[in-house]
Amino acid sequence: MEKNDDEVTKSMPEEMKNKNKWYGDAIDYWKEIPATDNGMLGGFAHISSADIDGSKKFLKQFLEPQVKKQKTESDQPRTQSRVALDCGAGIGRVTKQLLIPLFDKVDMLEQNKDFLDHCDEYMGDLRSKIENLYPIGLQEFDPEPGRYDVIWCQWVMGHLTDDDFIEFLNRCKKGLAEGGIVCIKENIVTRQDYDIDAVDSSVTRSHQHFAKLFERANMTVLKRETQSNFPKEIYKVNMYALVANDTQE
Repeated sequence: MEKNDDEVTKSMPEEMKNKNKWYGDAIDYWKEIPATDNGMLGGFAHISSADIDGSKKFLKQFLEPQVKKQKTESDQPRTQSRVALDCGAGIGRVTKQLLIPLFDKVDMLEQNKDFLDHCDEYMGDLRSKIENLYPIGLQEFDPEPGRYDVIWCQWVMGHLTDDDFIEFLNRCKKGLAEGGIVCIKENIVTRQDYDIDAVDSSVTRSHQHFAKLFERANMTVLKRETQSNFPKEIYKVNMYALVANDTQE
């Protein structure tokens, strides 16, 4: 049985219940972070290559069957571009290194406008493949219906309260094209249900906690994988591919 909004709110950590402070503290934190790859990765720029490699292998599992199908239907050429959304995009590290090579167009969603202002310089000639820049938080974003083949959310869902997490996924479902998926790549705790970071105003959830939120958003996990080749001293990182349940109204 799904919990209603009041029950979800009651089950959230105390730190999340004052949303103005929760989101405001995160905004203040990111204002002080340099617009560099190292800044986006919290001083762990050296993991970027392994991160992108892992993400690419994971994501291609869902893209390559579509490509093969297109190649065999020569009498019905694809007329629409394949479009991705990068959520919590920062300056565009994931957009540039993961999404642009795989998609025709990419939109970037990032609440810190200063990061998006670095997009032209950071992307260089690849800037032409970025169509829309959205300088707002995930909790406020409402995607264009049916636009995205993939909505990629990495190291950003921890900034959402549980109820906003669920509502964001509900809106994402409407923003997916036919056959589209939502991919979530996030840190995971293994010894408790969640871990609050008061410095950047974020929560690291357990796999079980994620699973409950996916269920409440009426989404099914197509596949789950753990990122490999990361340093042992950092959190475990899971990747999830999600689709809307067939029972969705």
